[in-house]
Amino acid sequence: MSNQNNIFEMMKSGKEVYQDHPQYNDFMDIVAKTLKQNLALNNADNVMDVREKLSEIIESKIDESTAIFAPFHINFGKHTIIGKNVYINHACSFLDLGGITIEDDVLIGPKVNLITENHPLDPNNRKTLICKPILIKRNAWIGAASTILPGVIIGENAVVAAGSVVTKDVPSNTVVAGVPAKHVKNIKI
Repeated sequence: MSNQNNIFEMMKSGKEVYQDHPQYNDFMDIVAKTLKQNLALNNADNVMDVREKLSEIIESKIDESTAIFAPFHINFGKHTIIGKNVYINHACSFLDLGGITIEDDVLIGPKVNLITENHPLDPNNRKTLICKPILIKRNAWIGAASTILPGVIIGENAVVAAGSVVTKDVPSNTVVAGVPAKHVKNIKI
């Protein structure tokens, strides 16, 4: 199967992925494994163990300067990159089929959802996956109970106010708030 038809590359590139794709069962096997690994992660009793368990899920060592608090949920794991000195508070959910990149020094409040996955509006095609990556740039702060939707880039030093739903890119050095999130003010550096 050519690389452009590889289900995992298709997810990361935003191509539609249908349930009849020949690698769909391979994808579901990884999801099942990740669900089991999530159980171990969420039974960890300290931040170091949570970090180690998440490193196993994403198949990349997370730097010791990064803190992740359980409970934490991730549905795939193989498309997530987490930088140094990142803080991820309790009860966050990452749906990372489209790819999630969190750069250094990012703060993520409790109950934040990073969602890279979507479905077509057409009811006859609704089980098809359409994924787009999320990028959270250096020193951004995502407030409690915010949701970042597919394809969004959060700029450097940007702040997403608590409870916001971010549907569009957030420029660097700005604050956004609301549902949907809108520009509130600029941050002077």
